[in-house]
Amino acid sequence: MPVLALDTSAAVAVALTTDDGAPLAARRVTEQRRHAELLAPMVADVLRDAGVDRRAVTAVVVGTGPAPFTGLRVGLVTARTLAVALGVPVLGVPSLDALAAQAADDLGLGSGTEVLVATDARRREVYWARYRVGAVPPPGTRTGTGAGTAREVDVVTPPAVARPGQLADDGAADGAVVVGRGATLYPDSLPPAAGAPLDPDPAVLAGLALARRARGLPLPGEPLYLRRPDVMEPAARKRALG
Repeated sequence: MPVLALDTSAAVAVALTTDDGAPLAARRVTEQRRHAELLAPMVADVLRDAGVDRRAVTAVVVGTGPAPFTGLRVGLVTARTLAVALGVPVLGVPSLDALAAQAADDLGLGSGTEVLVATDARRREVYWARYRVGAVPPPGTRTGTGAGTAREVDVVTPPAVARPGQLADDGAADGAVVVGRGATLYPDSLPPAAGAPLDPDPAVLAGLALARRARGLPLPGEPLYLRRPDVMEPAARKRALG
Protein backbone atom coordinates (compact mmCIF):
# COMPACT_ATOMS: atom_id res chain seq x y z
CA MET A 1 0.00 0.00 0.00
CA PRO A 2 1.90 3.12 -1.18
CA VAL A 3 2.36 6.23 0.96
CA LEU A 4 3.12 9.62 -0.60
CA ALA A 5 5.44 11.97 1.34
CA LEU A 6 6.20 15.65 0.66
CA ASP A 7 8.56 18.16 2.21
CA THR A 8 9.07 21.80 1.21
CA SER A 9 10.86 23.04 4.31
CA ALA A 10 14.19 23.26 2.46
CA ALA A 11 14.36 21.64 -0.97
CA VAL A 12 11.22 20.57 -2.81
CA ALA A 13 11.18 16.82 -2.19
CA VAL A 14 8.72 14.02 -2.88
CA ALA A 15 8.91 10.29 -2.15
CA LEU A 16 6.64 7.31 -2.56
CA THR A 17 7.15 4.48 -0.08
CA THR A 18 5.57 1.19 0.84
CA ASP A 19 3.41 1.03 3.96
CA ASP A 20 6.45 -0.15 5.95
CA GLY A 21 8.44 2.89 4.85
CA ALA A 22 10.64 1.38 2.11
CA PRO A 23 11.15 3.92 -0.74
CA LEU A 24 9.73 3.17 -4.18
CA ALA A 25 10.62 6.41 -5.99
CA ALA A 26 11.78 9.92 -5.13
CA ARG A 27 12.45 13.33 -6.67
CA ARG A 28 14.24 16.36 -5.21
CA VAL A 29 14.92 19.87 -6.50
CA THR A 30 17.02 22.35 -4.54
CA GLU A 31 14.86 25.42 -5.05
CA GLN A 32 13.99 28.26 -2.69
CA ARG A 33 11.20 30.03 -4.58
CA ARG A 34 9.26 27.95 -7.15
CA HIS A 35 7.62 25.44 -4.82
CA ALA A 36 4.12 25.92 -6.27
CA GLU A 37 5.34 25.36 -9.83
CA LEU A 38 7.47 22.32 -9.06
CA LEU A 39 5.60 20.26 -6.49
CA ALA A 40 2.56 18.95 -8.40
CA PRO A 41 4.60 17.82 -11.45
CA MET A 42 7.09 16.13 -9.12
CA VAL A 43 4.27 14.19 -7.45
CA ALA A 44 3.11 13.01 -10.88
CA ASP A 45 6.68 12.08 -11.83
CA VAL A 46 7.20 10.01 -8.67
CA LEU A 47 3.95 8.10 -9.18
CA ARG A 48 4.93 7.43 -12.80
CA ASP A 49 8.46 6.36 -11.85
CA ALA A 50 7.04 3.84 -9.37
CA GLY A 51 4.29 2.68 -11.75
CA VAL A 52 1.64 3.47 -9.12
CA ASP A 53 -1.83 4.89 -9.77
CA ARG A 54 -2.56 7.84 -7.47
CA ARG A 55 -5.76 6.09 -6.35
CA ALA A 56 -3.62 3.40 -4.71
CA VAL A 57 -2.07 5.91 -2.27
CA THR A 58 -3.22 5.21 1.30
CA ALA A 59 -1.87 8.29 3.12
CA VAL A 60 -0.12 11.58 2.45
CA VAL A 61 2.75 12.47 4.80
CA VAL A 62 3.94 16.06 4.97
CA GLY A 63 6.81 17.84 6.69
CA THR A 64 5.40 20.54 8.94
CA GLY A 65 8.59 22.59 9.23
CA PRO A 66 9.67 24.84 10.74
CA ALA A 67 10.43 26.74 7.54
CA PRO A 68 9.80 30.06 5.83
CA PHE A 69 6.12 30.78 5.36
CA THR A 70 5.53 30.53 1.60
CA GLY A 71 7.44 27.34 0.82
CA LEU A 72 6.04 25.47 3.80
CA ARG A 73 2.48 26.56 3.02
CA VAL A 74 2.75 25.17 -0.53
CA GLY A 75 3.67 21.72 0.77
CA LEU A 76 0.92 21.66 3.39
CA VAL A 77 -1.80 22.90 1.04
CA THR A 78 -0.75 20.40 -1.63
CA ALA A 79 -0.77 17.54 0.88
CA ARG A 80 -4.22 18.46 2.18
CA THR A 81 -5.62 18.87 -1.33
CA LEU A 82 -4.28 15.51 -2.44
CA ALA A 83 -5.57 13.81 0.71
CA VAL A 84 -9.07 15.21 0.22
CA ALA A 85 -9.09 14.24 -3.45
CA LEU A 86 -7.94 10.69 -2.68
CA GLY A 87 -9.97 10.25 0.51
CA VAL A 88 -6.91 9.43 2.63
CA PRO A 89 -5.44 10.92 5.84
CA VAL A 90 -2.75 13.58 6.10
CA LEU A 91 0.04 12.65 8.52
CA GLY A 92 2.21 15.55 9.69
CA VAL A 93 5.76 15.20 11.03
CA PRO A 94 8.15 18.06 11.92
CA SER A 95 10.84 18.27 9.27
CA LEU A 96 13.56 18.64 11.92
CA ASP A 97 12.50 15.26 13.35
CA ALA A 98 13.30 13.66 9.99
CA LEU A 99 16.77 15.20 9.90
CA ALA A 100 17.52 13.94 13.40
CA ALA A 101 16.31 10.45 12.47
CA GLN A 102 18.37 10.52 9.27
CA ALA A 103 21.45 11.48 11.23
CA ALA A 104 20.89 8.65 13.70
CA ASP A 105 20.77 6.16 10.85
CA ASP A 106 23.38 7.63 8.48
CA LEU A 107 25.96 8.22 11.23
CA GLY A 108 25.20 5.05 13.19
CA LEU A 109 24.47 6.98 16.39
CA GLY A 110 23.93 5.00 19.56
CA SER A 111 20.93 5.14 21.85
CA GLY A 112 20.97 8.24 24.04
CA THR A 113 23.15 10.29 21.67
CA GLU A 114 21.90 13.85 21.39
CA VAL A 115 21.53 15.57 18.03
CA LEU A 116 21.14 19.28 17.32
CA VAL A 117 19.44 19.96 13.99
CA ALA A 118 19.84 23.39 12.37
CA THR A 119 18.22 24.50 9.10
CA ASP A 120 18.37 27.79 7.24
CA ALA A 121 15.83 30.32 8.53
CA ARG A 122 17.32 33.20 6.50
CA ARG A 123 17.83 36.61 8.17
CA ARG A 124 21.12 35.11 9.49
CA GLU A 125 19.12 32.79 11.74
CA VAL A 126 18.51 29.05 11.95
CA TYR A 127 15.56 26.89 12.86
CA TRP A 128 16.81 24.40 15.40
CA ALA A 129 15.85 21.68 17.85
CA ARG A 130 17.69 19.17 19.99
CA TYR A 131 16.86 15.44 20.11
CA ARG A 132 17.87 12.26 21.90
CA VAL A 133 18.23 9.13 19.75
CA GLY A 134 16.07 6.20 20.75
CA ALA A 135 17.10 2.60 21.23
CA VAL A 136 18.82 0.81 18.37
CA PRO A 137 16.30 -1.66 16.84
CA PRO A 138 16.96 -5.40 17.11
CA PRO A 139 18.94 -7.05 14.28
CA GLY A 140 16.82 -7.55 11.17
CA THR A 141 14.52 -4.62 11.91
CA ARG A 142 14.12 -2.35 8.89
CA THR A 143 15.24 1.20 9.69
CA GLY A 144 16.41 4.35 8.00
CA THR A 145 16.64 5.80 4.53
CA GLY A 146 16.27 3.10 1.89
CA ALA A 147 15.41 0.42 4.43
CA GLY A 148 12.04 1.19 5.99
CA THR A 149 10.90 2.75 9.23
CA ALA A 150 13.21 5.50 10.51
CA ARG A 151 14.97 5.53 13.88
CA GLU A 152 12.81 7.29 16.46
CA VAL A 153 14.06 10.42 18.19
CA ASP A 154 12.80 12.16 21.32
CA VAL A 155 12.61 15.94 21.58
CA VAL A 156 14.94 17.46 24.20
CA THR A 157 14.49 21.10 23.13
CA PRO A 158 11.52 21.86 20.86
CA PRO A 159 11.87 23.73 17.56
CA ALA A 160 12.78 27.41 17.79
CA VAL A 161 14.47 30.13 15.74
CA ALA A 162 17.70 31.82 16.82
CA ARG A 163 20.97 33.35 15.68
CA PRO A 164 23.77 30.75 15.44
CA GLY A 165 26.09 32.84 17.58
CA GLN A 166 23.50 32.97 20.35
CA LEU A 167 23.14 29.18 20.29
CA ALA A 168 26.91 28.87 20.59
CA ASP A 169 27.02 31.35 23.48
CA ASP A 170 24.20 29.50 25.25
CA GLY A 171 25.91 26.12 24.83
CA ALA A 172 22.87 24.75 22.99
CA ALA A 173 25.04 22.42 20.88
CA ASP A 174 27.39 21.31 23.63
CA GLY A 175 27.74 17.52 23.68
CA ALA A 176 25.50 17.09 20.63
CA VAL A 177 26.08 15.86 17.08
CA VAL A 178 25.24 18.90 14.91
CA VAL A 179 23.53 18.31 11.54
CA GLY A 180 21.58 20.19 8.88
CA ARG A 181 22.18 22.83 6.24
CA GLY A 182 22.00 25.60 8.82
CA ALA A 183 25.10 24.19 10.47
CA THR A 184 27.03 24.22 7.19
CA LEU A 185 26.14 27.90 6.75
CA TYR A 186 27.51 28.84 10.19
CA PRO A 187 30.23 26.29 10.95
CA ASP A 188 32.10 28.60 13.33
CA SER A 189 29.11 28.64 15.67
CA LEU A 190 27.62 25.22 14.87
CA PRO A 191 30.34 22.82 13.67
CA PRO A 192 28.56 20.18 11.56
CA ALA A 193 29.26 16.48 11.84
CA ALA A 194 31.07 15.00 8.83
CA GLY A 195 28.77 13.09 6.50
CA ALA A 196 25.60 14.31 8.21
CA PRO A 197 22.39 14.89 6.22
CA LEU A 198 21.60 18.45 5.17
CA ASP A 199 17.91 18.45 4.18
CA PRO A 200 14.91 16.33 5.24
CA ASP A 201 14.27 13.14 3.27
CA PRO A 202 10.52 12.62 2.71
CA ALA A 203 11.02 8.85 2.82
CA VAL A 204 12.23 9.23 6.40
CA LEU A 205 9.23 11.45 7.14
CA ALA A 206 7.04 8.61 5.90
CA GLY A 207 8.85 6.08 8.07
CA LEU A 208 8.43 8.23 11.17
CA ALA A 209 4.78 8.93 10.40
CA LEU A 210 3.94 5.26 9.91
CA ALA A 211 5.78 4.22 13.08
CA ARG A 212 4.09 6.95 15.14
CA ARG A 213 0.66 6.14 13.73
CA ALA A 214 1.16 2.49 14.67
CA ARG A 215 1.88 3.67 18.25
CA GLY A 216 -1.27 5.78 18.30
CA LEU A 217 0.59 9.09 18.49
CA PRO A 218 -0.96 12.31 17.13
CA LEU A 219 0.29 13.47 13.73
CA PRO A 220 -1.04 17.02 13.34
CA GLY A 221 -0.70 18.66 9.96
CA GLU A 222 -0.41 22.18 11.34
CA PRO A 223 2.60 24.23 10.16
CA LEU A 224 5.47 25.23 12.43
CA TYR A 225 6.10 28.77 11.20
CA LEU A 226 7.69 30.09 14.46
CA ARG A 227 7.60 33.66 13.18
CA ARG A 228 5.38 35.92 11.08
CA PRO A 229 5.63 35.88 7.26
CA ASP A 230 8.00 38.28 5.52
CA VAL A 231 5.14 39.81 3.48
CA MET A 232 2.19 41.17 5.43
CA GLU A 233 -0.96 43.02 4.53
CA PRO A 234 -0.61 46.72 5.35
CA ALA A 235 -2.42 47.92 8.42
CA ALA A 236 -5.59 49.92 7.89
CA ARG A 237 -4.84 53.58 7.38
CA LYS A 238 -5.97 55.95 10.07
CA ARG A 239 -8.37 58.61 8.96
CA ALA A 240 -6.75 62.03 8.96
CA LEU A 241 -10.05 63.77 9.64
CA GLY A 242 -12.49 63.02 12.38
